[in-house]
Amino acid sequence: MSKTTVKQVAPFLILLIVAIAAIFVSPAASFDPASVVGEDGAPKYTYNSGDIAWMLVSCAFVFLMTPALAFFYGGMVGRKNVLSTMIKSTVSAGIISVLWIVVLFSLCFGKSIGGVIGDPRTFFFFKDVISGEPWSLASSIPLPLFAFFQLMFAIITPGLVVGAVAERIRFSSYTLFIVLFGVLVYAPLCHMAWHPEGLMFGWGVQDFAGGTVVHISAGTAALAGALVLKRRKNTSTAAANIPYVLIGTGLLWFGWFGFNAGSAVGASSLGVYAFATTNTAAAAAGLSWMFWDVIRGKKPSVLGFCIGAVVGLVAITPAAGFVGVPQALFIGFIAAIISNIVAEFLKHKTKLDDPLDVFACHGVGGITGMLLTGVFSTVKPGETALFPGSQFLIQLAGMLLAVGYSFVVSFIIFKVINMVLPMRVTEEEEEEGLDASQHNEKYVQGTLLVHNNGVFEEKTIAE
Repeated sequence: MSKTTVKQVAPFLILLIVAIAAIFVSPAASFDPASVVGEDGAPKYTYNSGDIAWMLVSCAFVFLMTPALAFFYGGMVGRKNVLSTMIKSTVSAGIISVLWIVVLFSLCFGKSIGGVIGDPRTFFFFKDVISGEPWSLASSIPLPLFAFFQLMFAIITPGLVVGAVAERIRFSSYTLFIVLFGVLVYAPLCHMAWHPEGLMFGWGVQDFAGGTVVHISAGTAALAGALVLKRRKNTSTAAANIPYVLIGTGLLWFGWFGFNAGSAVGASSLGVYAFATTNTAAAAAGLSWMFWDVIRGKKPSVLGFCIGAVVGLVAITPAAGFVGVPQALFIGFIAAIISNIVAEFLKHKTKLDDPLDVFACHGVGGITGMLLTGVFSTVKPGETALFPGSQFLIQLAGMLLAVGYSFVVSFIIFKVINMVLPMRVTEEEEEEGLDASQHNEKYVQGTLLVHNNGVFEEKTIAE
């Protein structure tokens, strides 16, 4: 039996300390609105049962996107790295959920410190969340429901980065990246974009459901990770299971209705509007990517349509509640072509190894969506001191801030982790595959029962 090291024990000890500390936190009172009354004795605020129902459903929709992403990514990597890729996306649900309760929700939506980050003491260990008054921009639902809806966004964001560092990054190092990315990258961008006192919010930046907070932050972090880890030894591995990609795409498309329409924070016409723009952009982008490949001499492929549809979903995310349905069609169409061109350029004209084109699809797709929001937005921008009256310039400023901040901080995070926990597996481990070397598990595509001398034997279908 191998000797247990401090690095192996540390994650468990940290979780143990958090769990014990939770015992001594006083449980919150009920969040029944009738328990909070004004000077006249009437309830100080009331909830809308329809809004609550829709937001509960939206929470579930968005959570489904995390396992959907695991299928989407897992199907595209090589056969020896399917499980390792899928768990890196999925484990974010565990890490970020615990971190969210302890401090991350406070950092995102706590009392603003300079418009950049929330005070970690505001909702420390979920203090005053269960019994708290509704969030100012979601007054018809309880605060804990708003908190858990936002949690689902925080979960999937670091999971998106996995595709750029797949097939060569250690599991332990990536779990540490999830923690540091959540605290140092996601939380500040979330606060700046979505907190009423946030820096970008004050500028008038329009990000309906996460163009900057989720996709640009993850896409540029993916670029940083790919640069730090450098190229794989074998970059020509075939996709292990394209049906997985198709399943993942369908579930992502489904979950994205909660992602975007849920960001209306209520069962309202705005939610319907966001639902319509979301579906339209995804459909146009899937076709656009596939047909563009055909023009370039390729055959229409399952992967092409699936990747294109996801790019459309990415691009419409910041714009979903701000642009018209016809304009959503154009956004999806053009975003897919731009991402396709960038992906091909990076793959064939540079030494960058981003196995699943995370930067091209999420980073560039998010950038495209943010800028086109400024072009097609139907919401009259507020006058700001920085860029009076020009929504496009406001979007450009927000985009540049998100890109620069996420890339620089993520690059530093990857470099620091690499000094503490070497991020890249050895050549032998990479050759063996991360499923076996990191998890002692093996993915097989299927089994076949073969009759041999009166006995059925199980044979692996390797390809």
